[in-house]
Amino acid sequence: MSALKHTKQTFNIMIVGQSGRLMYEAVLFAASLRQMAPDFAGRLIIAEPQPGKLWNDDPRIKSKDVLQTLNTLGAEIVPFENNHFGQSYPYGNKIEGLKALPKGEPFVFFDTDTLITGDICQVPFDFNKPSASSRVEGTWPKIDLYGPGYAEIWKSLYDKFGLDFEASLNLEHAADYWRRYLYFNAGWFFYRCPHEFGQRFLEYTLSIRDAPPPEVACQSVDPWLDQIALPLVIQSLNGGRDTLPPNLLDGDVSCHYRFFPLLYARESDRTIEVLENVAAPNKIKKVLKGHDPIKRMVFQSRGQKVRALFDQNHLPKREQLIRNKIKREGFWMR
Repeated sequence: MSALKHTKQTFNIMIVGQSGRLMYEAVLFAASLRQMAPDFAGRLIIAEPQPGKLWNDDPRIKSKDVLQTLNTLGAEIVPFENNHFGQSYPYGNKIEGLKALPKGEPFVFFDTDTLITGDICQVPFDFNKPSASSRVEGTWPKIDLYGPGYAEIWKSLYDKFGLDFEASLNLEHAADYWRRYLYFNAGWFFYRCPHEFGQRFLEYTLSIRDAPPPEVACQSVDPWLDQIALPLVIQSLNGGRDTLPPNLLDGDVSCHYRFFPLLYARESDRTIEVLENVAAPNKIKKVLKGHDPIKRMVFQSRGQKVRALFDQNHLPKREQLIRNKIKREGFWMR
């Protein structure tokens, strides 16, 4: 990992945890963090939404075995209330959950379906210059033949919030190519203060949802609302693309796998090794077997059958093509 250097930064890590799939993914995340970064000195905070009018059911983690395992791995369950999002838009948990973190302390947020595969303590974060994951496809906006183009749509949002649109552009790409415009996957992001970041994220997200500019009003913003607002938040806080060295997050140090069939289909041999090693201890294995995709993919070796379907050095360019092949073979699980 040539891009790594020794740092003495202390920061907190946040993931979201709730009943169902996310609580098992939280166990894997915590186990991988403790194994790959044993010197991590910050807090691992699992932000847990609480029951309320925005949830159909109680979203809290109720499994005693899961809670005990997370505690053993040094994770802290910290509750938060949903005031704006919930059942209808669970991606909003990463926005509202930021208020559960200590104010003024640097943080890194990760989606729960992430593995730590290297020593995150050695990543040279500049917490004054936030960034987010560039491992993303051009999912938004969808350009219509007679509608506004990428530039018109994105500029309308920058203008709405008084931001410098021109400064956000990657001029190496053409005006009709989505990578010219600042667009992130919200699988990870970081900043010096979770409250400052979270308040800006919430303000922008609600404003786009409730009062979009005319150029955006014709676009669907669900489920991409968080990813539409995120680059605007980062631009407003003096951040941008590439404020970290390449191939650390989404590379040597972390893997946002999203679904276990996708993990086995396209991720590195190293990532598979980390997954299977951290899941192997009996106390962790016993808990993880409660989640059918982990049980079948990891412990019953279905994942290796998925992996054999693909040449990892020559994968289809679009994720949907990978998904379709896995589904045709009857191996898709989520």
